[in-house]
Amino acid sequence: MSSNVGTVDRFLRIIAGSVLLYLGSFVYAGSSVGLALDVVGAIALLTGIIGFCGLYKLLGINTRPTDSLS
Repeated sequence: MSSNVGTVDRFLRIIAGSVLLYLGSFVYAGSSVGLALDVVGAIALLTGIIGFCGLYKLLGINTRPTDSLS
């Protein structure tokens, strides 16, 4: 499992995931909307932290810059 999420993408996922988790846990707590926000936020936060996105892998997307040392 190699990283396929670039630095900017990871940063945005961590921010968005944190915001969604906050909204789901405090603003919409106890509702189905809150649960959905928590799930999506947790996935975004996790993919931002580990740098790998399974959906990107399935779609062949890679936002991580390639090494151009050649």
